[in-house]
Amino acid sequence: MIIFIKNTLLPEQGMRHILIDGGRILAMGEDLECPAGAEVLDAGGMAAVPGLVNGHTHAAMTLFRGFGDDMPLMQWLQTRIWPAEARLTEEDVYWGTRLACLEMIRSGTVAFEDMYWHFHGMARAVEESGLRVGVGAVMIDIAGEEQGEQCRRDAERFHAESSRYSADRVRFTLTPHAIYTVSPKSLRWCAAFSEQHDVPVHIHLSETQHEVEECLKNHGVRPAFHLDRQGLLTPRVILAHGVWLDDAELDLIAERGATLVTNPVSNMKLAVGGIFPYSRAAARGIPIALGTDGAASNNTLDLFQDMKIFALVQKHASHDPTVLPAHAAWEIATGARAPLLGQSGRLAPGEKADFLLLRHTAPEMTPEHDLISNLVYVATGHVVDSVIANGKVLMKNRVIPGEEEVLREVRARIERLCRW
Repeated sequence: MIIFIKNTLLPEQGMRHILIDGGRILAMGEDLECPAGAEVLDAGGMAAVPGLVNGHTHAAMTLFRGFGDDMPLMQWLQTRIWPAEARLTEEDVYWGTRLACLEMIRSGTVAFEDMYWHFHGMARAVEESGLRVGVGAVMIDIAGEEQGEQCRRDAERFHAESSRYSADRVRFTLTPHAIYTVSPKSLRWCAAFSEQHDVPVHIHLSETQHEVEECLKNHGVRPAFHLDRQGLLTPRVILAHGVWLDDAELDLIAERGATLVTNPVSNMKLAVGGIFPYSRAAARGIPIALGTDGAASNNTLDLFQDMKIFALVQKHASHDPTVLPAHAAWEIATGARAPLLGQSGRLAPGEKADFLLLRHTAPEMTPEHDLISNLVYVATGHVVDSVIANGKVLMKNRVIPGEEEVLREVRARIERLCRW
């Protein structure tokens, strides 16, 4: 489908028209002609900026938003989340993911990395939403070898079945949960499968001090070195959290080319007791992305909010207001500093047509001394007027088709999942 978007404001370029074809930006300029038969969207002078990329979440956990807030982590998991998750069906995950996609579209996210149960429920929901996703069913084998064999068989099956979805929207990803819930044997299997099939791996790492202490006690090394021993520290790996990484681990991650995803709001809400070592990671050239984590441990999937908190907590922790300036935070939030996530963070001919139209003249965005500064320190997802992803208009004037059906279905499922 050809889309002609007229009267957009491109930062530092002025007013332009944008021509989209085949999911990519074909041309940009002041004097572009609208092709016959093209879908036309008048941006009315709104600013066009790259879409945001959520580097780590559990989308269907929107179903558990606010369910057990303000509780210690293990108590929350054991008394609220795990019992509720045991009741989940594929359709529950489908509708929970649809709800997450609605929220992400409304707040400017065009792509995300997901990790949860029921692969096909997640994949169907994302494909229908129009977003892009890296998705895989969680692998956990702490119950023993039989569970490990089942996880490996499931991963092989889901990889084969992922071909039924649009390759430019749904990317199969191996998602072993963490080093403390996945055996070394399964981690080594993931490393071999990832290399053989050239698929990414998405795993939690060094989220808590307890995880580090247990790894040292059980394996004699810190988490990044344990992962490396299994062959699972490569340029294909996404490491979520990384709060408790030390300098030797950061050196190793930099050498191996893995990507780190920081989740500052979730980390603070769950009181993990540390701050992501942004300055030390950035100084080593490690690819970095930003994630919300799930809505059960963050409550919102609005990356604009997380972006501000990310920047502020880094300044506060380092006692240095120059750390993580707005333009760097914006690049991280758009995926520009994490190539593995598949988004360039740029608007230019030849790039993916994944971008936002923003109401940059809203009262809270005025005056506009620096648009990017306003986006990082002022904006929330409410400044997003329209979203174009994969060359399609997913939201126009803050209207997303099918929104009421999603809300109705989710509300109907909550009683069974969260009341007992």
